[in-house]
Amino acid sequence: MELDDQKSALREVFGDSSDGEPEGEEDHPRIVLEREHNPPAWEKVEGINGLWICENFLSPCNQISLLHAIQQEGWFSEQSHNQAMRFGDLPNWAIELSCCIHEAVYLFELNGENHGHLTACAHCKVEEHPFPADLLWREPLFDQMIVNVYHPGEGICSHVDLMRFDDGIAIISLESDCVMHFTLAKEASSSQKGKEEDKGYCISDKVPVLLKPGSLVLMSGEARYLWKHEINRKPGFQVWEGREIGQQKRTSVTLRRLCVTG
Repeated sequence: MELDDQKSALREVFGDSSDGEPEGEEDHPRIVLEREHNPPAWEKVEGINGLWICENFLSPCNQISLLHAIQQEGWFSEQSHNQAMRFGDLPNWAIELSCCIHEAVYLFELNGENHGHLTACAHCKVEEHPFPADLLWREPLFDQMIVNVYHPGEGICSHVDLMRFDDGIAIISLESDCVMHFTLAKEASSSQKGKEEDKGYCISDKVPVLLKPGSLVLMSGEARYLWKHEINRKPGFQVWEGREIGQQKRTSVTLRRLCVTG
């Protein structure tokens, strides 16, 4: 697709990136995907179907805007408060985040045939996408959010997200680097374990993924249901390319959708 056609398609779906703030919006810095100067660079994590990372999802300015918006909520005014959950109607800035995720995946789809500079994923097959179409175009994309604040040494134990949540989970990382480890869940079928062994992965292996500030992780399908994920920030576990990552405060935003019942 030619560049002019890409821009026209994006404007039709998402509007112009320089649009002003709509009336009635809360007074907070906007979070807008910087598709013109810093297009999203997607990478499929090898060995785990349905696990994708966009390392440059949020620019430094957008990261500051997002942290400011979270701070303005007043959820973490006391140091003992380190988690906030919201269901249903999400804050405007979280809706903006959802729109940015939608747009970043849509950009990949627009450029999936030529693997150009917007995808930065030359080894990906045309039919592979960061989010399946049935998830990407659902309304709303997400209706549940968790914001966590982790101090040095604090992380999350190994787990698969509850089945009350639908397929498709997004995690945005802020403030400091960390390594998230993925391990095939014991409940995974024997056939799936065989597939992983065929790829050269031992089922007991942990697959490390580096989460940088401003990065986005998307989990769907096997990555969402068959793999556990954890962040162990105790000494000796946060190692990347042979070097241990210094412990700093970390904030994460997780977006999910509740399963439809009835």
